[in-house]
Amino acid sequence: MTEQISQDTINKALWSACDTFRGTVSPDTYRDYVLTMLFLKYISDVWQDHYDGYKKEYGDNPALIEAMMAQERFVLPKGSDFYTLYKERNAPGNGERIDKALHAIEEANGTKLKDAGKSVFQDISFNSDKLGDEKQKNTILRHLLEDFHKPDLNLRPSRVGNLDVIGNGYEFLIKNFAASGGQKAGEFYTPPEVSELLARILSPQPGESICDPACGSASLLMKCGRQVTQNHKGSKDYALYGQEAIGSTWSFAKMNMFLHGEDNHRIEWGDTIRNPKLLDDKNHLMRFDVVTANPPFSLDKWGHDEAEQDVHHRFARGVPPKTKGDYAFILHMISTLKDRTGRMGVVVPHGVLFRGSSEGKIRQKLIEENLLDAVIGLPEKLFFGTGIPAAILIFRKDRKTKDVLFIDASREFRAGKNQNVLTEENITKIVDTYRARKDVDKYAHLATPDEIRENDYNLNIPRYVDTFEEEEEIDLTAVRKERAEIKAELAKLEAQMDAYLKELGYAS
Repeated sequence: MTEQISQDTINKALWSACDTFRGTVSPDTYRDYVLTMLFLKYISDVWQDHYDGYKKEYGDNPALIEAMMAQERFVLPKGSDFYTLYKERNAPGNGERIDKALHAIEEANGTKLKDAGKSVFQDISFNSDKLGDEKQKNTILRHLLEDFHKPDLNLRPSRVGNLDVIGNGYEFLIKNFAASGGQKAGEFYTPPEVSELLARILSPQPGESICDPACGSASLLMKCGRQVTQNHKGSKDYALYGQEAIGSTWSFAKMNMFLHGEDNHRIEWGDTIRNPKLLDDKNHLMRFDVVTANPPFSLDKWGHDEAEQDVHHRFARGVPPKTKGDYAFILHMISTLKDRTGRMGVVVPHGVLFRGSSEGKIRQKLIEENLLDAVIGLPEKLFFGTGIPAAILIFRKDRKTKDVLFIDASREFRAGKNQNVLTEENITKIVDTYRARKDVDKYAHLATPDEIRENDYNLNIPRYVDTFEEEEEIDLTAVRKERAEIKAELAKLEAQMDAYLKELGYAS
């Protein structure tokens, strides 16, 4: 019988493991060690659980057990598992032993943990001076191994049952690291509520391919996949594709996928604009049914100098400004949409909606080609690392009309101390409004091509959605009457005060 364990118990145990580093190592450094240790612990627990099960069933046939273990999702070479490292934790050399174990795991699992020569654990070294001198490093890693050996972090499938418990724990850590990650947070994490909103609007279907060309830790990509599973009787008939430029974040994405049971994925490492890796056998850009991303806002040095010679002709509508790469990502994403089914959702800063010059010309062409489907304004302080409000642009290749829906959802959210949050009610209202495509007073407007043309292709939401609230008319007669009553009451109180002072002998 599976022992019931709550997600909260696992989350607390994981966050507690971070105490080993706090005050000694910065969060953006120890993040890598904690996430990697969680991955190692999980695949070790799965391995041990399955081995024990086979031994119980085929105890008198070790050759058969060995053959079956060789078919495991992840193969663990002898001595490379978490428990071997734990047993040796009190001896010098913890960092070197962990690094050797991770390297052995990479080598034993072929291309699963590698991409064009880059390995998932390449950017992480437990034998690094970042953890202090040899003595301090050994002590920190001993504590880390002991933290993950605690009963609450026994992650065997026979105990935790649902694989998502592990994946959700990983996501919990990533979210908390993002919350304390300052400006760097947006490089690897999209708030789950925004991912949920994009996934519902884009509504991936069974058999479709889904891509995020700036995938970070892959949370948005997986949220889209789960839409298929949730809406179509548990179906896993979809394929996930992504690319990520930052090496350590690419590693998070790969581990995150495996911990959520998403084996049908292809996540490439590299710069999507300068060097797109998701290509077909003719070296053309792959096309997808659903493309979605939360790319870095207004990226400087995005690849402007190489854009005019782009072999994939992504910038035929114009080359974005040198210091703002927003439209570089938008144009790349549009170039990867399938002709009939292609639809995309992208998170952008508001400047994308109205900035002029080359961006204005690109925006006009996209509208004239009838690709833009909706503009959705979001509340401020939703995203880690920035307080500015963002917007979502929806593009579709299957549009039947030429109007564009504008939604101003900027005023509806649950306020938080550091971050605001979209509630389930907020998300549902946006999705329902998007699907209905009708005017909603002070919230949504379906704009005609003529309206957009008259606004010179400026998509600034207040031009289309009037949120002005008339001030209540002031009744001057009532105000004058109330003022007279207050003055009379004040005079009465002053007379009483004078009488009290007189009794006490203070009257003049």
